Order: sequence, then C-alpha cells, then structure tokens
Amino acid sequence: MRKIVLDTETTGLDFRTGDRVIEIGCVELRGRQLTGQRFHAYINPERVIDPGAIAIHGLTNEFLADKPKFADIAADFMEFVRGAELVIHNAAFDVGFLNNELGLLQHESIEQICGEVIDTLRMAREMRPGKKNNLNALCSEFGVDNSGRQLHGALLDAELLAEVYLAMTRIRWKSNSTAPPSTTRWAARASVRRWWCCRPARRNSPTTPACWPKLPGKARDSASGATWRVCRRREPKRTRQACRSGAGKRRHGA
Repeated sequence: MRKIVLDTETTGLDFRTGDRVIEIGCVELRGRQLTGQRFHAYINPERVIDPGAIAIHGLTNEFLADKPKFADIAADFMEFVRGAELVIHNAAFDVGFLNNELGLLQHESIEQICGEVIDTLRMAREMRPGKKNNLNALCSEFGVDNSGRQLHGALLDAELLAEVYLAMTRIRWKSNSTAPPSTTRWAARASVRRWWCCRPARRNSPTTPACWPKLPGKARDSASGATWRVCRRREPKRTRQACRSGAGKRRHGA
C-alpha cells in the first residue's frame, strides 16, 4: 500500500493555545521504496513564533512572512496524502496540529482523509524499551546518515524517518496459524537486533519454527512452553534457509 512519511514544524508545542503549523514535509513510499514524490511547504502562521521553537527549527517570522497561508496549500496537501497510510514519529503531535488546521477550514480530519497512521515512536519504544527513541537516536541505531541535520526540518526529517522506518521493518517474518501470538511479538522485537534462534533447547518441542528469532540468551515462550537457546551470530542466508526447511543439522559456537 502507498505510504506517506510525514513531519511538521510548528510555532510551539500546543495547538490548543493557538500554535500553528509552519512547515509540512512528506515523502512517498511504494513497495518499500522511496518514489521521489514529495510534498513540501512553508506556511505563514499569522502569529509570532515562540523563541524556543525557533531554536529547534530555525524558522523565523521574517522568513515566513511572504509564504502562503495554510488555506492556500490545504487542497494540494490533502490530495497528496489522501488514501495513503501515514508514517509519523510521535503521531499524536503532528496529527493534532494538522487536524486543527484542517478544522479551522472546515475540512475533513486526517483520519478521514488517510488510512492507518503508523507511529514510529511507539514502534521504537516497543523495540527499544528504556532507551532514547528520538530521530537522532534511531538514525544512530539503524545506521542512517543524519550528519546534515543541524536543525529540525520537516522535509529532511521525513526523509530520515523514511530510512529509519524501512530499517525498523526490513526483516518480516511470516507466521502460520499455529504460531502463538507471543512468538510473533518476539520476532518483531528480535528483527531489529538480527539475532537468530538455533534450535529448541530441548527435543520434541512444540511446532514453533526452529529458526524463529529470539532475544539473546534463553527465552521461554509463554504460550507453548518451549525453551529456546539463541546464538548471537547471524547465520548465512543459505544456512538459514536450510534450517527453515529442516534440511540437515548444523552446529554453532557458543
């Protein structure tokens, strides 16, 4: 499905106190590839920008004085994102601001215009509990070059977030109907770390696939009761395929 990775910059932190959107940046993903299609607009907020916000994104009232108002770009923006899934970091913030802008013009909400909204901050917190999960931290974790990011910018941040999202979701595991839900959750978490399960720690274990990814050490599946020993070394693709098909046995170092 068509996905739009989106980011905004604003005059402050809360639209309820009158803060407005001053920049929107969007990039398009199709088939897990950036298409080169993008939407970008600077917006005159018709109000003073908070000094704290200027320190983050560097956008001043002088720079935005001759830029279009949100009403002037709303139709093009809605046309670009309509029907797509949105990928946003800290989605509640951006969606709240955009819905406020659209509501002031009596337009549909983001939820009505688009399909699902994917919050990469929530994804990151599930994958990396207890760690920093801002965009810079995720770029560092997944090897995305953010050396050009001196200040926040909606289009630049959307491009970086697209690369981070692709890295977060690169390994996808297909589970059959017999795989317990807890196993699928383990697979999603382990996909980030590239750790692979060797084989059950005991014989005659349940039907959970022998190569299902797990976290390091030993893991116990709460649904099936199977205990798994995990190797920290990623196997060659050929070996993984052989293990999935049950062809032959192999050994790993500790």
